[in-house]
Amino acid sequence: MLKTIIAIAAAALLLGCCPNTHSSKDTTVLSSSLTHWNNVYADGEFELVNGEMHLISHGNWFLLSKQQYSNFIFEAEVLMPDVEEYSNSGFIFRAQTRPHKSGKGLEAYGYQAEVDPSPRKWSGGLYDQGRRKWLNPLHETRSHPDADFAENKSPEWNENKREAYRHLEWNKYRIEAIHNEIKIFVNGVLTTHVIDLKDSQGYVGIQHHGSKSYTGSGKRTNVIKFRNIQITPV
Repeated sequence: MLKTIIAIAAAALLLGCCPNTHSSKDTTVLSSSLTHWNNVYADGEFELVNGEMHLISHGNWFLLSKQQYSNFIFEAEVLMPDVEEYSNSGFIFRAQTRPHKSGKGLEAYGYQAEVDPSPRKWSGGLYDQGRRKWLNPLHETRSHPDADFAENKSPEWNENKREAYRHLEWNKYRIEAIHNEIKIFVNGVLTTHVIDLKDSQGYVGIQHHGSKSYTGSGKRTNVIKFRNIQITPV
């Protein structure tokens, strides 16, 4: 009987020592407050409307988190507008900053999970903003992988990946960045899985690629909406 009690107590102690690697209490809901965000650019507007982040800008612009993250699971939903002009977005992560080429403010560069409603259908692809450009899938002229791009574990851009994004609907993205391994999911479909050594830590952010109609006439039809933006360190 005594041996049984000791065994149960030892098992309970062992379970209590096991770390909870990413419990819900560790998750930060970035879309719960504007205090989580920092606009380092000289452009772009953002507001929180009924739990949604609404973005519009004149040029390519990223709204960044105030905090930097290393290993994490990032999740968010994005709704693209119904417009005829070019509209593009994405999620930047492990991002760095540097002086903007315009001489005003800063700009972000780093990994980006693409939101691409164009006929190309590269949503969920991996773009290296401001550096190597397209890493997955590869572009004929705009891909410059270097020695840090160690391995592409899912190089085929197949129909399942192309059709993962659903235009004019809320689309859920999940980014897993754990050490050198990066995975991007769009609506549950694994679109990108690579090993890359370039960056291990940085900001996360949401993108508006710019609106000509907003610049030309002030029309605000090209607003991109985000919701349920959250990050869990692992």
